Amino acid sequence: MKDVTRFDWKRTIRINITALKILGLWPAHNDSYGCNLYTLYEIVVMVFFEIGFIFSQTVNLFFILDDLQAVTEIIFVSLMEMLAILKSYCLIKNMKMLKQLMMTVNSDLFQPKSLQQRDLIQPSLNAWKTIVSLFWFFTVGWLFFYCFCPIFDRSFRKYRLPFLAWYPYKTKTSPQYELTYLHQFIGITYLALVDVNIDSLIAALNMYIGAQFDILCDDLKNFHDSKSDTSADAKKKLKQCIQHHREILKFAEYANQFYNWLVFVEFFVGGFSIGLSMFQLTIVIPFSGEFYSFISYSNCISLQVFLYCWFGNEIEVKSAKLPYAVFASDWTSLPPEIKRDLVIFLLRIHRPLKMSAFGLFNLSLETFVKIMRTAWSYFALLRQVNSPK
Repeated sequence: MKDVTRFDWKRTIRINITALKILGLWPAHNDSYGCNLYTLYEIVVMVFFEIGFIFSQTVNLFFILDDLQAVTEIIFVSLMEMLAILKSYCLIKNMKMLKQLMMTVNSDLFQPKSLQQRDLIQPSLNAWKTIVSLFWFFTVGWLFFYCFCPIFDRSFRKYRLPFLAWYPYKTKTSPQYELTYLHQFIGITYLALVDVNIDSLIAALNMYIGAQFDILCDDLKNFHDSKSDTSADAKKKLKQCIQHHREILKFAEYANQFYNWLVFVEFFVGGFSIGLSMFQLTIVIPFSGEFYSFISYSNCISLQVFLYCWFGNEIEVKSAKLPYAVFASDWTSLPPEIKRDLVIFLLRIHRPLKMSAFGLFNLSLETFVKIMRTAWSYFALLRQVNSPK
């Protein structure tokens, strides 16, 4: 028996949307940015907490270029912070398209048609929730240990800040020190929340695409029942399946267009940052606040890259099942006209859908393994350079 209640796909990412609204990155309702207070709020927050915070660290980098340990301590975090600005820009630029995707995913065509189909998509929803929860756990862990490291090791008495940065005033006096500390804490928390929520949103878009292929596979297997359906019924259902497939491809194209640049940069920065954080683990005091912060950070960035690769890989795997779903249907009793349409449809779906970054890097588990190997190569190189002669 069919369930008539609608399935709300956006409910899965409700927390992420709410967080993006608070961060100034998701205008209310179906609106985009305009001349209003919300836009002004986003500009002020971005300039003060994003650009200002990163600028102070970048300037300081030029004063410590001869210190490998200090450079590696600041650059791997700075790269991810700069990537957060790129993510914010891409989100703002593509806001209208993303709002349209949110409307599309809740349209009638994308709705599961039975309780069985809801059960089919539940594993994908659970996988997204599990991986994103781990991502949040390691991000919060890194923020906690890194931001409060001066307190844990009592170096705050020497007016040490969590992040090495340059400021046009003295930070080793009160209340400048406390205010600067607060600015750094709010700045890095804001950037981390931007990273986590936009990455989770992108992973959710890919998860939706994979779940739609699950629904389409079930529809193709059951589009014709020779005992109860007429040829006209089969033709109508096949037409709906073809239309559903077109809409999935269109949804995937727009989603891929949104995060093309982000994935391209993420894979380079992610591998480099993992390697640098692993190197930092070898030079800090074991089991100190810094030690735990670098463990959390390396796991956090690994999960960040894994989010893209896992759900991109799921799209490829699930879209590859479409031809098998057609063959599993009761197609032998269909008239020649519908069989011909079915063959034409098979020719369109015989190649699995692959999400990529400009066609250069596929979002797959194979790519994830390559990135981890690259990270290890960076780590080994830094160890060799830093080893005593």
